[in-house]
Amino acid sequence: MRHMIACLVAIGCLLTADVARAASCNSLSSIKLPNTTITMATEVAAGPFTPPGARGGGRGAAAQELPAFCRVAATLKPSSDSDIKIEVWLPVANWNGKFQAVGNGGWNGTIQYAAMSGALRQGYATSSTDTGHEGTTASFALGHPEKVVDFGYRAVHEMTVAAKAIVNAFYGSAPRYAYWNGCSAGGRQALKEAQMFPADYDGIIAGSPVADHIGRAAQASRVAQALEKNPGGRLTPQKAQAVHDAALAACDAQDGTKDGVIADPKACTFDPGTLQCKGADEPSCLTAAQVESVRMIYSSATNAKNRRVIGGLARGSELGWTDMGWSAAARSSGLDHFKYVVHQDEGFDLAAFNFDTDIVKADEADKGTINALDTNMKAFFARGGKLLQYHGWTDPQVSPFNSVDYYTRVVGAMGGARAVEASYRLFMVPGMNHCQGGAGTDTFDKMAVIEQWVEQKKAPDSIVASHATDGKVDRTRPLCPYPQVAAYTGTGSTDDASNFVCKAPQAGSTR
Repeated sequence: MRHMIACLVAIGCLLTADVARAASCNSLSSIKLPNTTITMATEVAAGPFTPPGARGGGRGAAAQELPAFCRVAATLKPSSDSDIKIEVWLPVANWNGKFQAVGNGGWNGTIQYAAMSGALRQGYATSSTDTGHEGTTASFALGHPEKVVDFGYRAVHEMTVAAKAIVNAFYGSAPRYAYWNGCSAGGRQALKEAQMFPADYDGIIAGSPVADHIGRAAQASRVAQALEKNPGGRLTPQKAQAVHDAALAACDAQDGTKDGVIADPKACTFDPGTLQCKGADEPSCLTAAQVESVRMIYSSATNAKNRRVIGGLARGSELGWTDMGWSAAARSSGLDHFKYVVHQDEGFDLAAFNFDTDIVKADEADKGTINALDTNMKAFFARGGKLLQYHGWTDPQVSPFNSVDYYTRVVGAMGGARAVEASYRLFMVPGMNHCQGGAGTDTFDKMAVIEQWVEQKKAPDSIVASHATDGKVDRTRPLCPYPQVAAYTGTGSTDDASNFVCKAPQAGSTR
């Protein structure tokens, strides 16, 4: 008992199986929680673990080599039409005393086993939810407004409350720190947690967040509709490459080095009109219709009701486009919102989409349920919460300018950059695609950064990120807190982060 108390008090203590457990894994099946039914509580031996298929497959659900853990599954019913599935995994030995919940992607109604596996291997108790439905489309929303609420925010919050209670029951101690780690839809979930439930998490990682879910859906649908009406405006892969090469030629060297990456697309004024064919249509030039298509993809838009959509993709992102402009995932998930959530009509298609009126209908129906645009972070900041947001500049699914816009509006609402920098920082990642991948330095230890910020009160002034080819790191660069950008010092290897400094952007770098 004396050893157990000393272990629990010590900040850095790793809890062992015999000492830490206040309850057996199997006994968790009998705990009582509000609106919760425990459907499984079983100990999983160390070794390969293959996640189940069907409802809980999850992204990247391949066999994982895992330490022994207690696997708990539960169904949550906070409303009469709710059917939220969650899983909570608890290390049998060497628990680090912390809890890490992981986010979802798109409309995914799946437990994210791959992300949970990574958290478990690092010693966290971890949890994930299917957000209250099955499948990867928004068809669950037809006639089910409560399920839309579950998807929008309720499933994540209810999972968090239940998971913490299960952690407490198993170890006899609440987690010392709670973290959220999500990208894309998981980034949107991150922002909703900070906005609506400021006590849920001490540290939140919001990657490539779909903050303006409706605006993103509208922009992707707008571009796809225009290119469906005018197929001559579509780009072949060869033409997309030509645009990409021209954008790099115009703006790559603005940070002091030519490396195949545009460091600050806001400062890039490349006009695709420079590629307009002077004579016959060729793969290396653009027709007039294609020039207009590229300009449209780069641009944000305002509807007839002055509803601004910060939706343009950045210069340098062209290799992620398809012949219909945005990525296929962005188009399909965007149209789904209007089809199933707004119009409740399975027959609704791109031809029926109206940019001016459908955004208004969507905003009126949403009332902040799915969109994560609230700039009032006062409660989250006041209790010491830390928000680390990141976004790849070459993201072809979620406009990176959406992250810039949201951060800028929070700064304005909360009293200026100095008032928020101790609690909230945005890191834009040059050359990174949606959540990962791309020509830029897309790999960095997000959990180490947020833990240091939360637990040691050391805010990240820069983050060293890396790029690898065939598993071998071939470049490192600093990521800088927005609006700073990384600039080459002029000496040493341009593939070494130590030869770059974070500095204010060049004059005129606005969007």
